[in-house]
Amino acid sequence: MMFRKICTLFAICIFSLYAGLFLSLFYFFEGSLFLETLLYERTLFSICLSLTAATITTVFSLFIAIPSAFALSRYNFKGKSIVDLVLEIPMIVSPAALGAVLLIFFSNPIGRWMQDHSFQIVFAPPGIIVAQFVTTAGIATRLIKASMDEIPRKYEDVACSLGASPVKAFFTITLPLSRKGIIAGAILTWAKALGEFGATITIAGSMAMKTETIPIAIFMSLSNADIEKTVILIFILIGIGLGMLYCARVLLKKVPFDWK
Repeated sequence: MMFRKICTLFAICIFSLYAGLFLSLFYFFEGSLFLETLLYERTLFSICLSLTAATITTVFSLFIAIPSAFALSRYNFKGKSIVDLVLEIPMIVSPAALGAVLLIFFSNPIGRWMQDHSFQIVFAPPGIIVAQFVTTAGIATRLIKASMDEIPRKYEDVACSLGASPVKAFFTITLPLSRKGIIAGAILTWAKALGEFGATITIAGSMAMKTETIPIAIFMSLSNADIEKTVILIFILIGIGLGMLYCARVLLKKVPFDWK
């Protein structure tokens, strides 16, 4: 009983930390400015840009992460340990450093050639998606791999022994059984992309009505000492993020585990 109370106390402490920080924002909150800031053209553009970029990034990340996670979970190949280790880079290297790496890459001859023969990335909207993808793809792969690791490989072996091809076994066995993990990974990837700042501002800049996402708008307002607007933008970002996470939890509860 004592151990239970101690663990609960730790949980309350960490909750109190974030709740206290969140509640402190109300000291500078101006209710009369909320709708004005929310409906301001620049704010609406930042919201739309953030939602669009985060959604596109999530699609690209899952497209790469699902087969990558399956390969790392099921197959042994040369260099697997190195690939698995490199996936940790987005978690140990700051987003600003990743953004600097991207900026340097697209400033060398290969990067300039890619931009000349495709589209502008540096200080342009596509740079937002590139920055978010680099910071989320590895994390998405790691999350989905953890879900696939929990699925016994014997299910796929039985399917193959009954005549199913490896591809069919993947789509009819592994993918359905890991869909909760994939959905959770997609949601966390989307939330991570929505709040991404360091890599985005480094490679895409902070141009109003062009590359200004919500996190960048928060930074720009704070740099201009507009505390009231900064607080409102933070509330908007938190509201969107928490709302998405809440809807996702409700959705996950309704997703049955058994495939039918």
